[in-house]
Amino acid sequence: MTKTAIITGGAQGIGRGTVHHLLERGWRVAALDKDAQALAELAALAPGEALLTVTCDVGKEAAVRDAFGKVAAWQEAAGEDEGVDLLVNNAGIADPVSGPIETLALKDWQGWIDASLTAAFLCTRAAVAGLRARHGNIVNIASTRALQSEPDCEAYAAAKGGLVALTHALAISLGPDVRVNAILPGWIETGPWQKAADRKNPKHRAVDREQHPVGRIGEPRDIASAILWLADDATGFVTGQAIAIDGGMTKKMIYAG
Repeated sequence: MTKTAIITGGAQGIGRGTVHHLLERGWRVAALDKDAQALAELAALAPGEALLTVTCDVGKEAAVRDAFGKVAAWQEAAGEDEGVDLLVNNAGIADPVSGPIETLALKDWQGWIDASLTAAFLCTRAAVAGLRARHGNIVNIASTRALQSEPDCEAYAAAKGGLVALTHALAISLGPDVRVNAILPGWIETGPWQKAADRKNPKHRAVDREQHPVGRIGEPRDIASAILWLADDATGFVTGQAIAIDGGMTKKMIYAG
């Protein structure tokens, strides 16, 4: 049976790379994103019935309800059996810097929280019946910033840290029917995976690569491969985990010279 995934924030960056990775391996994928232009470019690169693109702000309840209705209609039109195999809660604000805490506005704080944490709650709630039907998986995309920080990133760190906590809570509540894990990406170069207007091909310095024990910066395929590993039946004993995919960067002690 063909497997189906729902990926939030699927039009750019890690989400876009994951959409392509799954499509190449025969999955049907519904990509949700609030950037309509980026979704249109994604759809043009992957034409066919295996991809559904839905414009949706996944931090808003009504928008999530409407989007999941479109996913259900897409599955019904294809004669697909009931259920969802994989939900990837990837949406979020990419920029981690919210500024000094004393000047951080409540609405801006809430924006970071809603884009990642509230969105994961809303999409999980909408998908859980379908996930149970197929004994599916949830993979939450957090960040190594849930474990360590730079200055002025409190809102981002709180949102991603909340995703880690939500992961183990859901793993207990939804098991054994649904497994739930989190991936904590480190430095992942997403410049080539943005919409055309924002696309970049940055040159990394030797010092950038040397911060990583593996000797390079991460790419979206590194995260996509880990997502597929977690979604595979062969990893059926793995749930409630938060796994850093960071080239070993968070394990390296760095002292100022």
